Amino acid sequence: MAGQQFQYDDSGNTFFYFLTSFVGLIVIPATYYLWPRDQNAEQLRLKSLRRVHGRCLWYRLRLMKSQQSIVPTLKKAALLFGWAVFLLLAYKVSKLDREYQEYNPYEVLNLDPGASLSEIKKQYRVLSLKYHPDKGGNEATFMRIAKAYAALTNEQSRQNWEIYGNPDGPGATSFGIALPAWIVDQKNSMLVLLVYGLAFMVILPVVVGTWWYRSIRYSGDQILINTTQLFMHFMYKTPNMNMKRLAMVLTAAFEFDPRSNKEATIRPTDNIEVPQLIRELGNINVKKKEPPFCYPYSLKARVLVLAHLARMDVSEELDEDQRFVTRKSPALLQEMINVGCQLTMMANSRGGFHAPRLVTIENCMKLTQMIVQGLQESKSPLLQLPHFEEEHLRYCISKKYKVRSLQDLVSLKDSDRRSMLRFLGEEKYDEVMAVLGSFPHVTMDTKLQVLDDEDSNNITAGSIVTVTVTLTRKRMSEVFEKEQESTPCPAEEASTTEETQGDSSKAKTKVWQNKSKGAKKTAKSKKKKLTKKKATPAPAKTKQANGNVAGNEVVAAAAAAKEEDDEVSDKGSDSEEGEANKDSPSERDEDSDKQSDTEVDEMGGDDEEEWEALQQSIQRRERALLETKSKVTHPVYSLYFPEEKHEWWWLYIADRRDQTLVSMPYHVCTLKDTEEVELKFPAPSKTGNYQYSVILRSDSYLGLDQIKPLKLEVHEAKAMLDNHPQWDIPDTEEEDEEQEDSDGIEESEEDDEDND
Repeated sequence: MAGQQFQYDDSGNTFFYFLTSFVGLIVIPATYYLWPRDQNAEQLRLKSLRRVHGRCLWYRLRLMKSQQSIVPTLKKAALLFGWAVFLLLAYKVSKLDREYQEYNPYEVLNLDPGASLSEIKKQYRVLSLKYHPDKGGNEATFMRIAKAYAALTNEQSRQNWEIYGNPDGPGATSFGIALPAWIVDQKNSMLVLLVYGLAFMVILPVVVGTWWYRSIRYSGDQILINTTQLFMHFMYKTPNMNMKRLAMVLTAAFEFDPRSNKEATIRPTDNIEVPQLIRELGNINVKKKEPPFCYPYSLKARVLVLAHLARMDVSEELDEDQRFVTRKSPALLQEMINVGCQLTMMANSRGGFHAPRLVTIENCMKLTQMIVQGLQESKSPLLQLPHFEEEHLRYCISKKYKVRSLQDLVSLKDSDRRSMLRFLGEEKYDEVMAVLGSFPHVTMDTKLQVLDDEDSNNITAGSIVTVTVTLTRKRMSEVFEKEQESTPCPAEEASTTEETQGDSSKAKTKVWQNKSKGAKKTAKSKKKKLTKKKATPAPAKTKQANGNVAGNEVVAAAAAAKEEDDEVSDKGSDSEEGEANKDSPSERDEDSDKQSDTEVDEMGGDDEEEWEALQQSIQRRERALLETKSKVTHPVYSLYFPEEKHEWWWLYIADRRDQTLVSMPYHVCTLKDTEEVELKFPAPSKTGNYQYSVILRSDSYLGLDQIKPLKLEVHEAKAMLDNHPQWDIPDTEEEDEEQEDSDGIEESEEDDEDND
C-alpha cells in the first residue's frame, strides 16, 4: 500500500521555486504602490499653478523639495534591484532539470520503444559489461539498468510498470519541502535555532510592541490622546474662551513637547532668540504660572504662532520650528472643535455643566483662518492678496471707494479698481486680479423639512428637523464676468442719471452682499406706504417715468399687488355669475363632483411628488455612503503657510441670540463644484417661532464667511390615539369567536373518543 513520505530538498531545486514565488509576491505589489508617479505630471501641475500661487511659501518649498529629493530615485533603484533578483531566479528555475520524470525503461537501456526481447538481452549484456561494479562501473547506474531489464523481461515487473509507472509496484507519495537540507542538518542546528529565536522572540515582539505603544498614544486623526484630554479640560474649565486664551491652549498641545513628539525640538539658541521675540511682540502673558502654559515648549510655540500671525522675520533655526508649529495647528484646532462639539452634546443630554459657548468654537475656526493666512484678527482681509501692505489700505478705505473686504473689491468697476490700485504696476495688478479671481465664491441654498413624516413641511415640537444645504462653489473670476456684463454702457448711464441720483437703494446689490439694516428699514417703510396707497388707485407707468419714486421695486410690488386684487375681484365676479347661472340643483351637484375629483387628483399628484422626492433622497444617501470622495478640492492661496492646503469649510446651524450650537459643525472637505449636506437637529420642545442661522465658514480664507437666516415655526405635536378604531372589536364578534373555539374543542374530543 502506498504511503506518504516527506523529505527535504537535497538538490535545492524546490527551494528555488519557493524563493521565486516569494520574491514575486513582494516585488509586483510593491512596484504598483511604491513606484514614483510621473514626475512630469507633478511638474506640469505646479507649472499651471505658478501664475496664481507662485509667491506662496508652500509652492516655493514644493519646488525646492522636488529638485533636492532623492527619495524617488532610491525607490526606483530598490524596485529595479528587486525585479533583477526576480528575473534571475526565474531564469534559474527555467534551467533546472526536471527531477520528477516518468519512468521509461527503454530510455534507460538506450532502446527504441517496441524493441524485441533479443535486442533487450543483447543491450543488457553490453551495458552490464560496461557498468557492472566488478568491471569498475557505477553501481547506481548498473542498478537502474538491471531494474529496466527486469521491467521489460519479467512479466510481473512489466505489468507493474504499465499500471503504476514503476516496476516495483505502487510507491510512496513523496512531498518535497522547499527548504534545503542544510537547515535541518545537525551541524547547523544551533545556528538555525539562534536565528529563529532572534526573529520570533526578539524582533517580532519589539516591532509589535512599538506599533502598539504608538497606536494607543494617538487618536484616529493622529492627535495625541493627552492633547485631546488637555483640550477637553480647558474647554470645560473655560466655556467662554477669547482669542488670546485660545492661542495659549493651542500651543500647550503635547505635539510641541519634545518628550512626547520627536519632531519637536528645543535648541540651545532658544534662550537667546525666544526672549528677543517676546520683547518685539509685547504682552503675551509670559509671567503666567499656570501649567502647562509656563513650560518652555509651550512658551516657544506660542511665541512662534504669534510671530507668524504678525508676519515677523525669524532666524533660520526658528523658521524651521515655526513651520512645524504652523503645519500642525489646523489639525489641532479641528480637534478642539470636535472636543467642543462633544462637550456640547454631553451638556445637552446630561446637563450639570456649561457647554462651550458658540464664540469659543467660532474663535477656533477664525484662528485656523488666521494661521493659514498669517494674519492677526484685527487686520484687513485685503492683506491676503499679494503686494498689499498696511500703507496701501488707505487707498482702499478712502471715502471715494470704501473698499474694506474682498467682495467690495470685486464689486468695483474695472476702471475704478485700476484707479484705486494705482500704486501697483501692470504686472503686479494682473497678478492681484489673477489671485483674486481664484478665490472661492460659494452660494447656499437651504431646504427645511421633516423626513419620514406625513407632512414634511410641518415642524412639530421634538421632531427631527433636516436642513438640506446645497453649496455651489464658483471662482471670483466668474463674478467679475457677471459684473462686467451687468454694467450699463455710457449712453444708458446718461439716460438714467436722474434715477440713480434719487436713492442709493436703486444700486444693484451684488450676489454675495446681504441687505443692511438701513435697507431693511427702507423696505419696511416702502411696504407701509404701499399698503396706504392701495386704497387710491394710481397708474404705475407714470410713476415709473418720473424720478421721484422710491424705486423700481416699489412700482413692481404695487403693480403686482394691483394685479392680484384685480384677479381676486375677477374670480369673485366669475364665481358670483356662475352661482347665479346655476339654476338647477343637478348642475350644482355635477360641479361639486368635478371639484372633488380635481381635489383628489391634486392630492394624488402631491403624494407622488413627495414619494419621488423621498426615493431620491434615499438614493442620494446610499450613494453618499458607498462612494468615497477625494478631499483634494482647490489649492488655497496662502502666502505664509508652509504646506499645500485645500479649501475646506465648516457648515453648522447656531442660535446667535443664545450663543449656542443647534447642529454640530459639519466639516465639508469635498466641495469642488457642488455639494449637498444634510444638517439634523431636534426641534424645540415648545411651540413658537425661532430664528436660527445657517453659517458657512472657511478654514482657509478670512472674510468669506456667510450667514443665512433660518426661520423655524414649531407647531404642537399631534396627540397619539390611545384607542384606534381598528382595535375596537364589538362584543358580539368576541362571543362568536369564543363559541367557535368551544365548538372546535368539543369536535376534537368526540373524534378522539371515536378513535378509541
